[in-house]
Amino acid sequence: MASTFVAAFEILSFGAIIVLVVLGLGIIASMMGIFNFAQGEFVLLGAYVTYLAYSSGIPIWVGMAVAPFIVGGLGFVLEALIIRRFYAAPIVAMLGTYALGLIVRESVRGLIGGFYLTVPEPIGGSIDIGTMHISAWRFTIIVITLLVMAGCYLLLSRTSFGLRVRATLENPALARASGISTPLIYGATFAFGAALAGLAGALIVPVFSLFADLGIRFLIQGFVAVMVGGVGSFIGPVAGAGVIGTLSAALPWVMAPVVADVLVFVLAIVFIKFRPQGLIAGKGV
Repeated sequence: MASTFVAAFEILSFGAIIVLVVLGLGIIASMMGIFNFAQGEFVLLGAYVTYLAYSSGIPIWVGMAVAPFIVGGLGFVLEALIIRRFYAAPIVAMLGTYALGLIVRESVRGLIGGFYLTVPEPIGGSIDIGTMHISAWRFTIIVITLLVMAGCYLLLSRTSFGLRVRATLENPALARASGISTPLIYGATFAFGAALAGLAGALIVPVFSLFADLGIRFLIQGFVAVMVGGVGSFIGPVAGAGVIGTLSAALPWVMAPVVADVLVFVLAIVFIKFRPQGLIAGKGV
């Protein structure tokens, strides 16, 4: 019983990490019609900012709080300078974001020298439930993920900013005619998605350590999760993240991790083949 509970907790905590990554990726894909292949490197940058804060003697919590703003600001600048020019050609935009991600990843690799750098958990120890012990920090990640999900949903569905985002998504020409600055909305949306990735990186660096390829795994799984969940809705990518995160964390308990990773992608490909619109298809966020 205890081992089953711990396994379920590990699966849930890993799923929460995937959800954080997919939230930003899904919002950008649904809003702009492109997949941001630099999203994994935004995760890496969030982890790197947190490490810099820790290595400079700044409290880790401060680094984690600042990381989303720094990464989001960088995303806003990159969208204005580079990505905005490729909206009419989504394939070119994807290649452009991939190139940006490659530049970021190799730059970080040069800065950290190819090493694995550790950052301590801000909340150490474990939570004891009878004879069971679960990581206090992983539990914190789950709680923060739930709060972020609720905040994102309220922001996109209950605020004037969310109304402008939905209007720009549904009909950009009509939104412009109504006085909405669609370039600003696109920039803010891209920055918001990048900030979510930065937050994910800041939260997971104590768990996975800092290394140059940190974001690659989460980018691939995030991309698959968005495709499985469905582009064009808020719930779709989150549902896809839940499915992919659960499978990615659960299958290694019953088979070799390498086989489990391959099986997850095979199952995702088969699902997308027969339901290309995803679990939840929609045109609004």
